[in-house]
Amino acid sequence: MFLRTLLDRYIFTELLTPFSVSLGALCFVMLTRELLRLVELLVSKGVGILAVLQVFAHLMPSFLVLTLPIAGIIASITAFGRLSFDKELVAMQTAGLSLMRLARPVLLFALLVFVLTFWLAQWGQPWSSVNLKKVALNLLRDQLVLALERGTFNEPIPKMTIYVPDGDPAQATPGIFVSDERNADDPRIIVAQQFEVLMDAPSNQIALRLHHGVIHSQPNQTDQYEQASFASYDLKIPLNQSDYSATEERPSYDSIMAQLAQSQGRDPGALRRLMEYYKDLAFPTASLIFCILGVPVGIASKRSGRMGGFAVGVLVIIAYYMLNVACEFLVTTAHLPPFAGAWLPNGIFFFITLGWFYHMSRR
Repeated sequence: MFLRTLLDRYIFTELLTPFSVSLGALCFVMLTRELLRLVELLVSKGVGILAVLQVFAHLMPSFLVLTLPIAGIIASITAFGRLSFDKELVAMQTAGLSLMRLARPVLLFALLVFVLTFWLAQWGQPWSSVNLKKVALNLLRDQLVLALERGTFNEPIPKMTIYVPDGDPAQATPGIFVSDERNADDPRIIVAQQFEVLMDAPSNQIALRLHHGVIHSQPNQTDQYEQASFASYDLKIPLNQSDYSATEERPSYDSIMAQLAQSQGRDPGALRRLMEYYKDLAFPTASLIFCILGVPVGIASKRSGRMGGFAVGVLVIIAYYMLNVACEFLVTTAHLPPFAGAWLPNGIFFFITLGWFYHMSRR
């Protein structure tokens, strides 16, 4: 009994190293695009390191939901590939241990990955989406304040240039120049004597409140020119126009069903969103299947090594992804119900896992 417990710990430990390495590598690859944008904010815009780290923390749940199942199958393929290549698996089976018994720590490991992925899909992602809006709004506000450097033309958001004349910071009327070209049909030049930065968290907007200024605009007609004076003017800047915008909120189940009822079940967008709703449980379940599938796959590809295990795991995930794409197409064309489209790839891989595992047990 003690030896079997020790063996379970040994196999479980063998899973941890490739799991940690592959999870770190996959998260780094997925974060690369966001990393470049955040480094730009850190270096060129002067945003604080704490704000950048907060963005990283709020992005991680979305990335982990995708990378945990991949890291799970890579870990089981790599671990059992090494055990089989070094003949340790043969010695264990010679001692009377079946493949089902040897896979018990893998099942425990798979359950842990499933629970973590399920928790992130159900609670982690919605929490990060809501809080990311607040972080992005603060980033935009800080970025705009930092962009108001005196004596320099700055572009805190695309198609908007702000210039504050150089002078004494304690001056009562420092002045500000704004070139707003977000609307190509109505570009504007705004000059004001005073300004202040405001934030409206409920509407995800910040604004420049300008005092005592003039708006210069030119309509489509080249021979016309307009000028308007104001005592106070709020120049609003929506969050989605910033370099770093928050993720879109997913509609609720009731709103999706209402949209389908209005379209008599034919709206492709609503069908796709309903399928994604069912995937919140289907995808974490896939992580459970993948970890078990890695046992027979790792034994079959025992000579591939660790990098080979990584490659085989990626190929399995690509096949699963292609099945999901095909099911999504069938769902949007109303040839397959959304529930079946979300769970069909899991069902196919479940039977593949059972068949392959049985075949390896017989060998």
